Amino acid sequence: MGQFSVSGNTQHMKATNTAEFIGELNAGVFADQIGHALSEVAAGVVDNSKVGTVTVTFTMKQIASSHQVAINHKLAYKVPTKRGSRTEDTALETPMYVGEGGRLTLFPETPAADQLFDRNAAPVHAKS
Repeated sequence: MGQFSVSGNTQHMKATNTAEFIGELNAGVFADQIGHALSEVAAGVVDNSKVGTVTVTFTMKQIASSHQVAINHKLAYKVPTKRGSRTEDTALETPMYVGEGGRLTLFPETPAADQLFDRNAAPVHAKS
């Protein structure tokens, strides 16, 4: 596996789980939209014997100076029709945490590091 640099430190890259990543974007709605686009384009390609396209674009921007990025996820597709084509596109944004080696997750990989209180340090203790 290759090397990856985060904040100047070289470490082994811990790859993002792609299926999980896509499934978490916009609470699963983006994955459904990709599936819909793939089906529409495939049907248009077969019905009209023309080429169609599905394009997914990710643009990432750091959120303040945190270990989070805002991921803009854009889906654009072109469905061939009898006399031309029909296009559609959508873009939304989902914040994600950047973990060890750049791994993207919806929640921090080490929740204890970002958690304000743990069970033992809770401001109000359970009555026994």
